[in-house]
Amino acid sequence: NKNNMEVLNRPAHEFVNDSEVEKLWAVKAMDHFVIYFNILCSVDPKLLKICPQDEAIYRCFRQHFPDMDVKLLNENTLKSVSAKIQWREFCEKFKHIEDYSFGTLIRLDCTLDYSEENTILVPRIQFYAIESARNREGCNDCIRKKYGNTANSTNITT
Repeated sequence: NKNNMEVLNRPAHEFVNDSEVEKLWAVKAMDHFVIYFNILCSVDPKLLKICPQDEAIYRCFRQHFPDMDVKLLNENTLKSVSAKIQWREFCEKFKHIEDYSFGTLIRLDCTLDYSEENTILVPRIQFYAIESARNREGCNDCIRKKYGNTANSTNITT
């Protein structure tokens, strides 16, 4: 609702481990992954544009991370000190994109659905980059075949 969005758009320094704010962030992140997963189950991922800057994000991602295997992510590799430096540089190129730094859930193994064991939190722009690569490179093709139109908010394990 509008009040929740107003709270979530306030500067981070105004919040000190407010459990209500954490719940709002979690709900928004969960809503995002449910919608995205359901889209993957319904649409050919190669045709999917997950944001208006999809093409530019993908090109820049592959320039910065040409050898990154997007099929199976490793949290330690993504969040190592050196990786954080590389990702920070990448992310800052897209700070003009709305919610670019918003916490977003991403699947570690793209052949599986969202679950506690298969999900980590990343900035939204990192999600856009990795999922754009997964879609364009055929990594997400198995989701529609595997889960088809059966996905909905009750089938996704949380």
